[in-house]
Order: sequence, then structure tokens, then C-alpha cells
Amino acid sequence: MPTHPVLFVTHRGLTHQNAALQAAPPELSITMLRSPEKAELMEHLAGQEYLITERAGEIDAEILSAARGVRLIQRLGSQTWDIDLEAARAAGIPVCYRPVHTCVMVAEHMLVQMLALAKRLREVMHITVEAGDWGQPPRRCDEDYFAYNWSGRSGVRGLYRSTVGIVGFGEIGAELARRLRNFGCRVLYNKRSRLPHPAEVEMDIEYAGLDELLAASDYVCMLLPFFPETEKLVNADFIGKMKPGAILASAGASGVLDEDAVAAAVKAGRLGGVATDTYAWEPVRADNPLLALAADPLCNLLLTPHTAAGTEHAGVSDRYGDYENLLRHIQGEPLLFRL
Repeated sequence: MPTHPVLFVTHRGLTHQNAALQAAPPELSITMLRSPEKAELMEHLAGQEYLITERAGEIDAEILSAARGVRLIQRLGSQTWDIDLEAARAAGIPVCYRPVHTCVMVAEHMLVQMLALAKRLREVMHITVEAGDWGQPPRRCDEDYFAYNWSGRSGVRGLYRSTVGIVGFGEIGAELARRLRNFGCRVLYNKRSRLPHPAEVEMDIEYAGLDELLAASDYVCMLLPFFPETEKLVNADFIGKMKPGAILASAGASGVLDEDAVAAAVKAGRLGGVATDTYAWEPVRADNPLLALAADPLCNLLLTPHTAAGTEHAGVSDRYGDYENLLRHIQGEPLLFRL
């Protein structure tokens, strides 16, 4: 079977690289590069038929000039701001993107976290099913009678037109920002390297320094990866800079929350609610201070067991889609997510 040479550029580690290589169909011959310098990338483009890029640096006009034999550029992920699309079109090279399924799943989970806390779902469900004397007898409802908020709840709010701050803005952050558009939210973001202005305009987001973001946000979404410098970043000082009563949602790396500080802020009423999907120790330890708080159904706290990305571990089977458009191109079929 003839094989088609593919240059696969990634920033990810060996576990992810091996999964991608194992998923490659036999029609493709893969050369994998991790975070290459520009000169190395241009050197390896010679003789390649396809380029897969997984957020590992800019693909500019100079690089495209070295990609004369490349027939398709496939971006893994939804952010394509670092590919010179005009130069690619001038060179006759189609460019496609592919949303990362697990990133979409985590973005959906963060919406659930924020909405569940805003609506105080644990509390209102508990009150709804708890037998009690509500100070009025039940009556059959019709168009003219209903007992609005019969349990006397307070603090229930919404996401609509709120300010949402996203700390750590990668593929998940981009997917979340796109979904927040439908809620009319102002979206602030913070990351080490600011995005180009056209990318900010396309996603309707605003860059903010971390302190500025914390002070302005009604909801703070933590999506940082784990590095020594991000361990327990969400500590008492961090929380002290947040708007009083703000909601904290976390579905980023494990170990970013100082769980003692977060629990103390919940008990003190400093935060309006907290949700996390990841923990300093996993499986979660029995002495985690958040577990004790969660025993109270009236506490606005939502804990999930690292399932934001779904219940199936992302491995080889999750990487087959990396190559779908390449196979479509080889077989003369329409390309998906073409720009």
C-alpha cells in the first residue's frame, strides 16, 4: 500500500504522541516533531504531503513557502489565528480545523458548574423534596394561581449578562467563550501570552491582568495546567482579590486549588459558590476539607470526580479523528471544518 508522508507537529508529551501515532492509519507515514524551532520545521516540511499542527507555533508565509508539496494543513483544535490563511490560500493549500472533543466536553461541564451554582441547585432540590410547613396549604395551580418561591429562597441568580473571567485560555477556554456568547456575557481572559487582536475580536473576549480579572468577574473559571508555579495558586490571597460573592468554577489541572483556603472562603461566605472537578489528591482523600462542607446540602458547593471530559479515558480511540480529513483528501471526499 502506498503511504503518504505526514509531518505532525505538537507541543504535547510522549503519552499523547504515542496515542496519536498508534491511531494513524496505514496509508500515512508520520514524522512527529515536538515544539520545533522555525528552521527545524521548515527543514522537515520538504517532501511532506500533509501537515498536522497541534498548537506548536505559528505557521506563517515563510513556513508556507517551504511547504510546496503540502496538500493540506490540518489544525487539531479550533484556534487557527496562528496560521496565515491568506498565504495558505495563495499557495493553494486548504486549511481545516477540528474541534477537540474532550475540550468541548470540559467547556460544557464548566457551563453546568456555573449554572448549577448560580441557580443553587443542590439547595433548591433539597428544599423541594424536604417535607415542611411552608405556611400555606397546597392548592391546585392554574393560569391565575401559583406559589412563586414558596420556600423563601434567596441568592438564586443567572449567568445572563454576567462578567466571566477565564484564567488559562487554551482550547477549552476558546470553546467556553464561544458558548458564553449565547448568554450575553462579557468574557475576560488571562494567559501568559496575549492573543492577537483579530482572535480577540473573533471570540468576543477581552484580555485582562489577573488582578483586574479577579476584581471584575462575577464568575472565575480556572483552566490552568499544572506547573510548580500554579500549584495552589487559588489561595487566600487569590480569593481575596475576587469580587465578594463571586462564583469559582474549576475544571483545569489537579492541584491548582488550595483546598483549605477555598473551604475557609466558602464557610466565611466570601465566595458565592464553588465547583471543582479536580483535586490535590486523586482519588479525593477523605480528609479533604471540601468533602465536609459538601455534606451540607444547603452549601453551594458542587464536587465531581474528574469527569468533566467524560467517563472514557482519552487514548488511541480518541485520536482516530486526527486523520479523518487526510483520508478524505486522499479519497477525494469533501473536507470537514474547512476554512
